[in-house]
Amino acid sequence: MTTLVIGATGATGKQLVEQLLTLGQKVKVIIRPTGIIPDAWKNMENISIIEAGISEMTVDEMIEYLFDCQSVASCLGHNISLKGIFGKPRYLVRDAISLVYDAIQKKSPEKPFKMVLMNTTANRNRNLNEPISVGEKLVIGLIRLLVPPQLDNERAADVLRVDIGQNNKLMEWVAIRPDGLINEDLISEYDVYTSPIRSALFNPGKTSRINVGHFMAQLIVDTRLWNKWKGQMPVVYNKT
Repeated sequence: MTTLVIGATGATGKQLVEQLLTLGQKVKVIIRPTGIIPDAWKNMENISIIEAGISEMTVDEMIEYLFDCQSVASCLGHNISLKGIFGKPRYLVRDAISLVYDAIQKKSPEKPFKMVLMNTTANRNRNLNEPISVGEKLVIGLIRLLVPPQLDNERAADVLRVDIGQNNKLMEWVAIRPDGLINEDLISEYDVYTSPIRSALFNPGKTSRINVGHFMAQLIVDTRLWNKWKGQMPVVYNKT
């Protein structure tokens, strides 16, 4: 199986790529021309590196990159800088997910593609009743207004949840919601829930990036796990 990974050189994207390679999967990565390619990737047979800007890519170009792929994973996010947070493109993640889906619609594959999106616990799954406190609603509303990546994450998930939906013949999806991301060197035990079990703002948990990469990779390769979570937005916490 070949997976196209978007946002592969980010802190979590690197972990996902490494997990897929460990599982013997073939990986294509899209990296900005100015991005830094890990030295270990440069001479590996199972990885193909595409140097291109996702925000400037056409549908036909994406179709070409998806040619021999069966799954797509996105760990795309905004750079933690003034330009990355407040500059253009405001809807980097949403537009990338829409681009992939437009390409898949035009490609019209015989079997549905798998799409795995890294999202956030600060975004509720509006297909479910996930109540939050009044205080949390107010703070999330302010974050949505003042920090554009929050709205981008919400709209990216809405492309999957609303535009693609639950019974799409061309694409199936899972949106992963980690809590407070931390760096760890080794995979550890983690729990996966349908919805958050704690407040993302006032009582956040922790999720290591390597565990997120592990769960995303397992979803791609494990049919039973995929069938359990497809069309959902599972929340991942490190086991305490």
